Amino acid sequence: MLTRRRFSLTLGLLTLIPAGAFADSKTLTAEEAYARVQSGELILIDVRTPQEWQDSGVAEGAWPLDMREQDFGRWIMATLKRNPNRDVAVICRSGNRSGRLMELFAQNGINGVLDVTEGMLGGPRGKGWIPSGLPIVSANEAYEAMPKDLTAN
Repeated sequence: MLTRRRFSLTLGLLTLIPAGAFADSKTLTAEEAYARVQSGELILIDVRTPQEWQDSGVAEGAWPLDMREQDFGRWIMATLKRNPNRDVAVICRSGNRSGRLMELFAQNGINGVLDVTEGMLGGPRGKGWIPSGLPIVSANEAYEAMPKDLTAN
């Protein structure tokens, strides 16, 4: 099942990417991401599952977009296109899924997305959003705060 979803995501991204459209990828710590979200320079996308958002909350200011959804590639591309003066970063639980997404983005010519490598709970790449004491909100609050017209042209 996971392989099918990953394949679907790859196909969705391939059809939406203008070749060579973005700069090189970089990483951020949770604290750097929080500071940049608060300053308005960064759009943070939480790519975990709805159950994970319910269980641990969502990083304050992050948009909860499940990376398994069929429209995920379209959402990422719309976010990049409609926000040319803001960076976009992804965060997951521990940095594994966001790392795989970064590889997938790079394979498809999307190199301008940043990776919060330590994730929400931390791991070998860093302490993590929640253990760092950074603010979280409920999944419902995060949904309410994100743009409603994300995929509009």
